[in-house]
Amino acid sequence: MAKTTNYKKRIADILLERRLQGKGAVLIEGPKWCGKTTTAKQFAKSLLDLGDSTILSNSETALQVNPSTLLAGDTPRLLDEWQSIPALWDMVRSEVDRRQSFGQFILTGSTVPPKQETIHHSGTGRIGRISMRPMSLWESGESSGKVSLADLFEGKPLTPQDNTLSLQDIAYLTCRGGWPQSTLISGEIALDEARDYFEAIYKNDIHRIDNVRRSSERTRLLMRSYARHQGTAVSFNRLSEDIKENDNKSITYETVSEYVEALKKLFVIEDMPAWNPNLRSKAAIQSSDTRYFIDPSIATSALSIGPNDLLNDLKSFGLFFEALAVRDLRVYADALSGNVFHFRNAAGLECDAVMHRRNGSYGLIEIKLGGHDLIEKGATTLNDLKEKIDLDKMPAPSFLMVLTAVGDYSYQRPQDGVWVVPIGCLKP
Repeated sequence: MAKTTNYKKRIADILLERRLQGKGAVLIEGPKWCGKTTTAKQFAKSLLDLGDSTILSNSETALQVNPSTLLAGDTPRLLDEWQSIPALWDMVRSEVDRRQSFGQFILTGSTVPPKQETIHHSGTGRIGRISMRPMSLWESGESSGKVSLADLFEGKPLTPQDNTLSLQDIAYLTCRGGWPQSTLISGEIALDEARDYFEAIYKNDIHRIDNVRRSSERTRLLMRSYARHQGTAVSFNRLSEDIKENDNKSITYETVSEYVEALKKLFVIEDMPAWNPNLRSKAAIQSSDTRYFIDPSIATSALSIGPNDLLNDLKSFGLFFEALAVRDLRVYADALSGNVFHFRNAAGLECDAVMHRRNGSYGLIEIKLGGHDLIEKGATTLNDLKEKIDLDKMPAPSFLMVLTAVGDYSYQRPQDGVWVVPIGCLKP
């Protein structure tokens, strides 16, 4: 298969290559336009493109007449948008068992299959999974990658590194998002891509996810309300009230829940779970998820705001920058075999992000636009949380970091060891 000539390397490349060496098939899941197919094509030797309506129709006929032809081809064979024919899952699982070889198939999907009852086997042991999100700033080339999270986890000494991204740059990148096609163009044309993505969700995709006819207008209003509450643990009841207060539209808790679940199946929403460490303090830990879209550009598009709007409202900008930082941290955590959580307790102590790896190591991260006062506030939060962790029951954090939008350079504070790192310097 021909490879993409202007392909920007992705963290998912490493994950996919590794999984293909130990599984008969690998499923790549993620939102539309995030680059799943393009990445898969870098490894695939043959392709069944079910996103093509003609090929899909022919394949549905072949499924009834001669189904084995759908899986025939050089390996790894890419089954793009496999969920269009859910029966392919069990066919792949059975074929992997028959061949007894690794790296046979790559499946991509931008929605969860609507008819789960048609799938009879989980694929455990045969089909591995990796998640793809829109591009991080390091993948798209905007971050220099001079500060490595892996090095921080390993305690390696780091020297101060220059940052070249301005606040204006970060405002633009927040609104542009990490959609691969957008990174190849610039200006308003790139911003149009994010707006088009948002419109496609509420006008088309929300109806196709499970063949349930939902209201496009309700979807738009819900996404707008969700955007207002990025980075908070807002309840579905509050979202319902927010829609009614701001738009004079009534929507029940149950409807909000059902619509949010549909958006999760489209990989549009990715809420952040709570971290539950061992603490000396007896204050109860809050377990509610924090609300996020998969990319900050969805939120800015939902609210019809652009880079200048963010620059004119720095308080709101801070919330949208947090969403950008969370997207990047999640991508980097995948490369480091980790996950990202938030922390909040009943006493009011909060930490924006905790990167926790499978080996038990973790880093505490506060996300701030920048400036002395905000950095000082973030460092205070990190040190307060560190002091409350019961080190008899779990290890100390590998690092404390204030992740900023701006700053001339990255550095480590001498008074408490907290790292201050502009996002334009970070990589996994």
